[in-house]
Amino acid sequence: MALAFDRRLYQPVRSATCPTTGRLAVRQLRLAAFRSYAQLRLAIDPRPVVLTGPNGAGKTNLLEAISFLVPGRGLRRARLAEVDRQGDAAAWTVAATVDGPGGPCAIGTGREPGGRRERRLDEIAGAPASQATLADAVAAIWLVPAMDRLFQDGAGARRRFLDRLVLAGDPAHAAQVARYGHALKERQRLLRGGRFDRAWLEALEGRAAAAGIAIAAARRQTVAGLRAALAQPSGAFPRPGLALRGDAEASLDELPALDAEARLAEALANSRAQDAESGTTAAGPHRSDLEVHDLASGRAAADCSTGEQKALLIGIVLAEARLRCAEGSRLPLLLLDEVTAHLDPARRLDLFEQLCALGAQAWLTGTDPALFAPLGGRAQYFSVRDSTLQPYGPDAHSAA
Repeated sequence: MALAFDRRLYQPVRSATCPTTGRLAVRQLRLAAFRSYAQLRLAIDPRPVVLTGPNGAGKTNLLEAISFLVPGRGLRRARLAEVDRQGDAAAWTVAATVDGPGGPCAIGTGREPGGRRERRLDEIAGAPASQATLADAVAAIWLVPAMDRLFQDGAGARRRFLDRLVLAGDPAHAAQVARYGHALKERQRLLRGGRFDRAWLEALEGRAAAAGIAIAAARRQTVAGLRAALAQPSGAFPRPGLALRGDAEASLDELPALDAEARLAEALANSRAQDAESGTTAAGPHRSDLEVHDLASGRAAADCSTGEQKALLIGIVLAEARLRCAEGSRLPLLLLDEVTAHLDPARRLDLFEQLCALGAQAWLTGTDPALFAPLGGRAQYFSVRDSTLQPYGPDAHSAA
């Protein structure tokens, strides 16, 4: 899956707000047998990328391909086999050259062909890579229409959103999440089989507690940073108030990390019989939740209108970008699917201005090219029809 790249595409990356911050930018993208794309080769520059076209044209599929450059299951959380192009015998692959603080990086990912079980293969510079190594190379945050109900959905969706924000600044978070999940899975396998081996369970619960408290600590740090970034009004978007609720996080308010680990390990040990019966794990950061409210009105996000909820979500993402700039860390890729939906003209304009000032490579999709006219020459534009891309200029909105 190694990708040959053209170094002539590369120029130093700077932004108005964060002139010295390393930002991530896809410079070349190649797809094979991915969703509706039999083949695609695309070269772009670091500016925002606008994809316009009718519903079903393949815009979101492109964003999903980019989302597979980072750890996880992509923005649709699809099974790997579901991503294969219908009627194509080959397994899907995505290859990209990404410009980052360390220079250009060639990344490849895809479903293992012919495997008896679903397995994803990742490569960096042609060498096998783990999901944790992938997190070191690329970070991306996305908003998709399905997330418009994030504040009505269960806590799991909000945890995934928060963990994506954490990963943007803390690549080690991916390894901790994987370590925690593996320890809980092995523990549940023992409990389900009625194997209450004390030493084995204590070892697994100790690993889960260490990783779990590291996860909780990273989440707390990110939420604290976001609160600081949201302390001042930011344009036309509302200021979200954030609160992290969970026993693991609460322990860190009261105890040093090692003592919090011991408390979580004890809670896991005390819940063995209950967890064996229920098939779940009663304690740990997988039970935590991110609570959001509008600071101006005091209303919970779930009680706000659809448009205000969308604005609150965008406000959090923009705060994350400002936070990474303030820290001098990498600025993640922003994948914003149908982001202009439910936004009034003032907020659309403010979104574009903030993205350009930050210098983020944002990928924006929409059905109406005219909505992106305020970006002018600060973005690059592609019309998408039947999974075919055609570039067009900033003055050709009506013809795109």
